[in-house]
Amino acid sequence: MALMLLAWALSRVPLADALGALARLTFAQIGALILLNGLIFLTFSGRWWLILRAQGHPIPYLRLSAYRLAAFGVTYFTPGPQFGGEPLQVYLVQRRDGVPTASALSALALDKSLELLANFGFLAAGVVLILGWDLFSPSQEGVALTIALGLLAIPLFLLGAAGLGYAPLSGLLSGLARLIPARLAQSFNRWRGVVAQAESHSSHLFWNRPGVVLWAVLISGASWVGMVGEYWLVLGWLGVDLSVTQAIGALTAARLAYLLPLPGGLGVLEASQVLALTLLGFDPAAGIAVSLIIRLRDVGMGLAGLLLGWVHYKK
Repeated sequence: MALMLLAWALSRVPLADALGALARLTFAQIGALILLNGLIFLTFSGRWWLILRAQGHPIPYLRLSAYRLAAFGVTYFTPGPQFGGEPLQVYLVQRRDGVPTASALSALALDKSLELLANFGFLAAGVVLILGWDLFSPSQEGVALTIALGLLAIPLFLLGAAGLGYAPLSGLLSGLARLIPARLAQSFNRWRGVVAQAESHSSHLFWNRPGVVLWAVLISGASWVGMVGEYWLVLGWLGVDLSVTQAIGALTAARLAYLLPLPGGLGVLEASQVLALTLLGFDPAAGIAVSLIIRLRDVGMGLAGLLLGWVHYKK
């Protein structure tokens, strides 16, 4: 499927046209994009850093950013929607910084829930903007909106449970306990206790440090403002003059590609950008060009992350 979508995208645009669009970028613009992307990536660690600090684990910010980059390397090359590197994050703060398992899990779970809330909130808003382009039938619009709101409900449920003091994962594990074979029961119960403790830590943070949660939400918003700005800037330098709402819609199409069970949204990303810019009335060559920029950026960061992860694992 990935290769078919990639072939379709490339068949819509002569490669020479896409390379010609890329040739518009100057070395100064490329350097500015690298710097901007690095700054945006640094914001991704802000929530995690704040939560761990509130738990009494003041880990240096740049070290956590390195852990986050290592996890991104695993996630990017793993088939699946936005997950894969989380166990590495827990492992690194445990092994390198002595964070207890329950604290590491609760910090990461809360960080990931807030990240998903921001991501799915952006996607839901982007889907609403795309539906405003009057490209789909009413039934198709209803399905798309239902899916978008359904995705948004997942992190809202997890955060709401933490805020209200509920422990849905512990309850689920307790219900499964009777199904676990006796030889695995001891290990299962130990992890069930860790999960219960992690959920308790999350609820405690909500009730006793609400300012930390608020700052984490603001950091998520700042990250998305940066990503929209970066995307809009790149397309502007490629000769595509999008409005802010058009940029959000086209970026939504790109981000939806990462929800599919393909490493890095391979093929889907390229097809989404060709289709989005074509529907907006722009040269589809810019869609391939911006896809190549995104792909080169993410592959480069993913490889750097894998290298960092290997170095930290060996220490």
